[in-house]
Order: sequence, then structure tokens, then C-alpha cells
Amino acid sequence: MYQNSYRAPTQFTVFPPVIKNLLILNGLVYLAQMAAVATQNNPLAEVLNAMALYPPGAPDVGYTIFGPGQFEIPGFWPWQLVTYGFLHGGLGHLFFNMFALWMFGLRVENEWGSRRFAIFYFTCVIGAGLIQILVMLGQPIPTVGASGGVFGILLAFGMMYPNEPIYIYFLFPVKAKWLVIGYGLFTLYAGLSGSQSDVAHFAHLGGMIFGFLLIQFWRGKLPLKPERRMYW
Repeated sequence: MYQNSYRAPTQFTVFPPVIKNLLILNGLVYLAQMAAVATQNNPLAEVLNAMALYPPGAPDVGYTIFGPGQFEIPGFWPWQLVTYGFLHGGLGHLFFNMFALWMFGLRVENEWGSRRFAIFYFTCVIGAGLIQILVMLGQPIPTVGASGGVFGILLAFGMMYPNEPIYIYFLFPVKAKWLVIGYGLFTLYAGLSGSQSDVAHFAHLGGMIFGFLLIQFWRGKLPLKPERRMYW
């Protein structure tokens, strides 16, 4: 028996706190990346590169976040499992991740509340990073981007609003549940086939897997039960 159930907040906002701060922080970090390139600021570049996710066991020389080449790299550090999610490989990478975070995360954060949403988002980011370093073990290539967290949010949206129409290219409506399933299958195929090798497909899958497990825990569907069960 569950004596208490989770009750979501009732106030709706277009820019809830966690999403607003994630948009700001990701934008500021990207500006720092551009500043490091424009000014050739080596100390700043070293700090930013140490934020990227490098797999354990990689050699001391490899690729950096600033382009191809053989450079001294920082190797793996635990904080990278969080900080890599604030770096991006280009303006398009940043824009689409932040747009999807806002588009799908808006209703989820308003429904769940900011604390639960933040726990969920960073669990997906960390889970995506763990899966990615297992796949990339020993390779001196950094992983960057918020996509693992975004894919987790996409999964949550699809589970909460399965029949909500999502307009592809603002023209073609697809139900959220089919969009999530389609993205998941495509990501699995792309990861196994090696297509789009510059995209961290297994990190995307990791974000969805860890997000699904956390949702199932909160809903009381796993052997380990939460103190307050979440309903929707």
C-alpha cells in the first residue's frame, strides 16, 4: 500500500526554472567555446576540453573538442559525466538540443515540478555518459552534447502524452508514442550499423534507458519502491 502519492504543481509557466537555467548555461558555455577559438585562449580551451567526456583507458594523446588532430587530452574524470552535457559541437547541435529540451520538457517540468525534472534530466545525462564510455572504452575521442538528457525527456513526453500529435517539419503529424519508438529504433540501428559515426547514438539510447528505468521506479513498477508513487 502507498500512503502518499506524488502531486504535481498546478502553476504553468512557459520557461520553468530548470529548463530556463539549462538554456542559459548551455548558451554561456557555447559562447565560452567560441571565445576560446576566437582568442586562441589556451587555458580556457584546456578547461573546456576537460569538461568533455573521455572514456577511461584512452591514451594521453587524441582528439579535442576543438577539431581533429593529435593533442594532449585530459583523460576521464568523474565530473565529465555531467559537464559534457553543457558542451556542443556547433551552433546547430546546440539549437536543436535546446529547442527539443524546451519543446518536450516544458510540459514535463510543469507537470512533475522542477526538483523531480532536474533529477530525471541529470540521471539521463549521466546514464547516457556511462553507456557511451562503455562503447568508446579506450578511444581518445570526446563526447559532448545534451542529447542524452533530451532523449530521456522525449521518452518521458511520449509516455505521458502518447497520443499527442507532434508535427514533423511543422507539417506532418505523428503521435508522440510512435515518434519515440521510431527515434529509439533508428538510434539503435544507427549505433549497431556504424552509420553517422560522428553521432553518439548509444548515448541517446542510454538516456532513454535510464529515463525509462527511473520513471518505472517512480511509478512503483520495479522491485525497489519509492516513498511516494507517481501517477499520471
